[in-house]
Amino acid sequence: MTSQASRTAEQADEPLLGEQRKPAGEKDVRRLDRVIIRFAGDSGDGMQLTGDRFTSETASFGNDLSTLPNFPAEIRAPAGTLPGVSSFQLHFADHDILTPGDAPNVLVAMNPAALKANLADLPRGAEIIVNTDEFTKRALQKVGYAASPLEDGSLDGYSLHPVPLTTLTVEALKEFDLSRKEAERSKNMFALGLLSWMYHRPTEGTEKFLAAKFAKNPVIAEANLAAFRAGWNFGETTEDFAVSYEVAPAATAFPPGLYRNISGNLALAYGLIAASRQAQLPLFLGSYPITPASDILHELSRHKNFGVRTFQAEDEIAGIGAALGAAFGGSLGVTTTSGPGVALKSETIGLAVSLELPLLVLDIQRGGPSTGLPTKTEQADLLQAMFGRNGEAPVPIIAPCTPADCFDAAIEAARIALTYRTPVFLLSDGYLANGSEPWRIPDTAELPDLTVEFARGPNHTLDDGTEVFWPYKRDPHTLARPWALPGTPGLEHRIGGIEKEDGTGNISYAPANHDFMVRTRQAKIDGIEVPDIEVDDPHNSRTLVLGWGSTYGPITAAVRRLRTAGESIAQAHLRHLNPFPGNLGAVLARYERVIIPEMNLGQLATLVRAKYLVDAHSYNQVNGMPFKAEQLATALKEAIDG
Repeated sequence: MTSQASRTAEQADEPLLGEQRKPAGEKDVRRLDRVIIRFAGDSGDGMQLTGDRFTSETASFGNDLSTLPNFPAEIRAPAGTLPGVSSFQLHFADHDILTPGDAPNVLVAMNPAALKANLADLPRGAEIIVNTDEFTKRALQKVGYAASPLEDGSLDGYSLHPVPLTTLTVEALKEFDLSRKEAERSKNMFALGLLSWMYHRPTEGTEKFLAAKFAKNPVIAEANLAAFRAGWNFGETTEDFAVSYEVAPAATAFPPGLYRNISGNLALAYGLIAASRQAQLPLFLGSYPITPASDILHELSRHKNFGVRTFQAEDEIAGIGAALGAAFGGSLGVTTTSGPGVALKSETIGLAVSLELPLLVLDIQRGGPSTGLPTKTEQADLLQAMFGRNGEAPVPIIAPCTPADCFDAAIEAARIALTYRTPVFLLSDGYLANGSEPWRIPDTAELPDLTVEFARGPNHTLDDGTEVFWPYKRDPHTLARPWALPGTPGLEHRIGGIEKEDGTGNISYAPANHDFMVRTRQAKIDGIEVPDIEVDDPHNSRTLVLGWGSTYGPITAAVRRLRTAGESIAQAHLRHLNPFPGNLGAVLARYERVIIPEMNLGQLATLVRAKYLVDAHSYNQVNGMPFKAEQLATALKEAIDG
């Protein structure tokens, strides 16, 4: 969220401690302004479900929040090993925040691997809740512990809470007709109950969720509910947890409205549905499952009632081919993928450029090259989106900046595609796709009108007075060609990848015509109307930090920290990457230093240097994780001082 709060967000890695109160002989309750919790365990321990449920209850409570799910790359790594650790980090606060947080205040470690994989991220004094049942000699040896860290003094700098989660869960479920292995699976719900007690989270939503999720197996449903309640009661009764915490709702962080928690992929799916309804077009998704884009296919398949048709193709090429065919037939055609899939789709994207048909290509970026890091995030497909086709094949590119912004970005991508008759790239990434934050549900009256007028009859008169249809006769303002539905009498025209003659659309090999068509397609993209870039510069700074995509949160958090410390720095963030905003050159020229942080090796910086001849400086990271606010603040401070 970007509104002002009572305390500047992201200033410190530790939450503020407030007054303590002790209601009627009960345990102390300490008020905090923000908390960062990380659930970590084996990929089979249900950490993503646990984190998701805690997040949902936190959203319903009214806190601002930001999440960072972190998945193993392997489909199922060996249990108890470092590569198999799955984690979910949640940052929630009583004011507006921008990132999942740099360092957890609380780590829930379900086994030794989870502890070892995450311990380096914890500040001294952080709370660690460990499942002591898993700290067996074999489990310790599997991750390289010569002795148990719970006993050798290596955790003395932390607030350690040893809890036999497995034993307590099995004991709580002994009345159920379950094997020990089945009972143990509910230990994540015990942990969720304990953390829900610690931070005064609502419980009704989780109880309803469990009842619905396991409705076909009432015994499992009741067992999970019992484990969840047992975890809550354990926190209430045990002497090891002498304090619980309150984080008040973020009453000043949100403009008035109806809110829900939303992930980037879910926001994209909803944005596509909204765009199709505003355009009064059926939505067609042609897709092949690929991490981290598959959730969009899964979600859209649930919405046939909105005129959505989803097609899971046999490969990436078939997926985009079907989407382009649907666009030819009058649908809002969409294909979803990640970097490796973009490479396979490149020829069909070039065909869409030649046919000049609207098509949305949603690239949810991940670490590369090739298969790379399938479950980790990166911003390294910008140059592929810009140039990754044969010939001169320009394509507009836009990038959302937060999970909730994915909704608006999808609508904007549809606006450009439909208005200018062109394929459009939307570059999200794994961080946005899987992360979540509060989203204000818009009123439909706020959404733009995307209504499309199809060609209905002849649009050109020949010298002899004959009225004909020219499929490549252009709108003088947008340079878009008419969109003629197949089967409309009198509007028959050629399609295919061979160069078309201007106007008539007939096949043409004439050099002058090809030169004209190439320049016209480029001029169409260059002429797309996009808003000017806005600059946040309250102090007439000499240094500008320029970002794009998911770096918005960490950059903004870092800029806030620097300004709080008395530094002067300006910030601007790009949504439109092709074409660039018309005022970008003038903005860049105002600053002595331009810093561009990217999760790649400097792709936007390369484009900015080439187009504007600005000595832009890159700050790069390609470790599969988003930037940390403190890390960026340090780098930007060095740039200011330099």
